[in-house]
Amino acid sequence: MGLFNFIKNAGKKLGLVDDEGTTPPDVEAVKKELESHGLGTDKVQVALDGDKVVLKGDVADQSIFEKAVVAVGNTLGVSKVEASELKVADTAAKEPVFYTVKKGDNLWKIAEAHYGAGKGAKHTLIFEANKPMLTHPDKIYPGQVLRIPELDA
Repeated sequence: MGLFNFIKNAGKKLGLVDDEGTTPPDVEAVKKELESHGLGTDKVQVALDGDKVVLKGDVADQSIFEKAVVAVGNTLGVSKVEASELKVADTAAKEPVFYTVKKGDNLWKIAEAHYGAGKGAKHTLIFEANKPMLTHPDKIYPGQVLRIPELDA
C-alpha cells in the first residue's frame, strides 16, 4: 500500500490553488483539510513533494487509512498520495479498493459494477464508507476518487 493516483485537476480547491489544478495547494491547507474531517489522524504528518502528498505516521484502522488517502487525494492540484509510511495499527491491513468517478456515474451504478448485478442497493455502503468527505449521495463528481468497502459475508 504505497502510491495512489488521483486526477490533478479534479477535487476540492484549497487556498490559492488555480482553477486548473496546475499548482498544488500548500502543506498547511492540506493538513487543515485532513484534520477537518475528524478521522483521528492527529498522529499523521503531511508533506508535499510537487503535486504529490506524502502521509507518514500511524492510524488506528484500515478505514481511517483509506479515508485519509481519499481526503487529501481529492484535492485540486494533487495527483498522487504516497502512503507507504502511513502505518495501520490493525495488522490485518488489506490493499484498499478505490474507484474514480466517471461522467454519468452514480453510487447505485458504482455499487452494481463492484458488487454485481442486483446489488445497487449496496450504494449506501459506499456512501457511508466515504463520510465525512461525502455529505450527500448525489454529490459526486467526475474525477473524484471513492473508497469501495468490502461486502460483509
